[in-house]
Formats: sequence, C-alpha cells, structure tokens
Amino acid sequence: MKLSKIISGTMNWGSWGANYSPQEVSKLINCAYESGINTFDHADIYGGYTTEKLFGKGFKISGLDRDKVVYISKCGIMYPCDKLPINVKHYDYSKKHILKSVENSLKNLNTDYIDCLLLHRPSPIMDIKEISDTINELIDKKMIRKFGVSNFTASQMKLIQMELKISFNQIEFSLTHFKPMFDGTLDFMQINDIKPMAYSPLGNYFSSKNKALLDKVKNISLKYSCKEDEVLLSWILKHKSEIFPVIGTTKEERIARSLKAEKINMDLIDWFELLEASSGRRVP
Repeated sequence: MKLSKIISGTMNWGSWGANYSPQEVSKLINCAYESGINTFDHADIYGGYTTEKLFGKGFKISGLDRDKVVYISKCGIMYPCDKLPINVKHYDYSKKHILKSVENSLKNLNTDYIDCLLLHRPSPIMDIKEISDTINELIDKKMIRKFGVSNFTASQMKLIQMELKISFNQIEFSLTHFKPMFDGTLDFMQINDIKPMAYSPLGNYFSSKNKALLDKVKNISLKYSCKEDEVLLSWILKHKSEIFPVIGTTKEERIARSLKAEKINMDLIDWFELLEASSGRRVP
C-alpha cells in the first residue's frame, strides 16, 4: 500500500459541499489520479452517510483499476441525520457497529477491501480489547489491510497500542494550527512509526486577518514561483514525521497542482519565518 504524498479528501464532494453528480466525481477522480494522487480519504458519515456511495458510482465510471488506488475510510461517529435519525451524536466502537460500518463502506465504495480503516474520533468509553478483536478479524478476512486512528492524542494512541499496531493517525495540522508539533502528538508518532495524515492542511489562512502571515506567504510564493496553497503544503511536508496532507478542495486546478508542493525545497529560514509570522512570536 503506497499512499501518494498528497491525499484527496472527499468530504465536500457530495451533499456536504459541491454536491457533484457521479459523472463529475469521475472527472475529479481522474484529475487526481493523472496528477499523481492515488489516495482518497473517506468516512462513513460524509454527506450524511451518502458520499461513499456517490464516490463508488463515480469510480466505476472513471474506468480506473481499483488496485491502482488507495482507499482510506473512517468509522465510529454516530451522526444524527436523515439516514440515521438518532437523538444525540455519539461514538460507537462495538464489534457490531464496526463490522456493519465496514460492510456498508465496502458495498458503497464497490470494493472488496479498504486499504486503511481509521477510528474517526476517540470515545471516552471505548473498549480497546473489543476494538482489537474486531480489527484483527477484519484484517484476517482481508476486508481491511491497515489500521489507524483519527484525532487521537499521544496518550490515547498509547492506550490503543496496548492491543493494536497503529499505522496512521489523521489529525488537524497546518501552518495556522501547529499545536501537534509541541504537545507531543507528532513526537509520539515518530517514536512509534505512526504516519500522520493532516486534514485542513491550509488551516484558516485564506480567511486569516494576520497580515504578517499573509505577507510572508505571498513573498515566499514569489520566491519559489508557486501559489500560496503550495507554500502551505510545502511547509507541512518539510516536517520530519512524514506528514500526508489531506486536501479538501473540489476544484480540479487545485488538485492538479497540489503535488507541486513536494518539489519545493523550502529553505530552513523560510520555514521558521512562516512559523513566527503565524504564531506572532519567535520560537522559544
């Protein structure tokens, strides 16, 4: 399983965003693949439990070979919506629910396996032994290939790793949200060979009022002859924990150029100037 360095996130492809048709989804999939992105990030709840099915239809139209792409999906959040009319949002990591969620994802994505299944958010009452038994069963049945988590802290990852090997943790990380660099999250992942995926990798840059940051990013984009979003992705890629940014754009042109960020060899001084501009102070 080889992930592309940039992952295409599908959360906004359906009713939670662009509301694309299967034909439009097919175009977006092909655009990503032709640009060098072979990895697509899903979750059962996206689009109120409808986006995986939309993607499955679009992928069938695309004509691509399933074995040439990587599917990530997430489960565990019970999200009140038309498809699930419950009273309260909560988390369910029972064996029954995990199995049902994976079976639904396989059916909706029209595939025999998920490359990597993530627990979407930590539950304060999750039973790690039950989770472990269920994940091992799914791996043994070849329904999933790798296991990971999402939004887990260092201590929560340590708890899970009492029973299971974690391959990935998908966290929020960007130039405007860099707390995981300093709270031990990324350190723990490096020590334990857990690869980070970063959702919202552009952070709030494009709505930011931080003039120092805006000016610095624009100046550096001129220096490297690239777009501002490429600077933001390049800043993430320079971190030694080998972060995989998950881009959420539904625009073909932004997907197509995102991998250009990997070719930017950002100078050390530029990296720290960006951090200082974002935080508003020198590093300690």
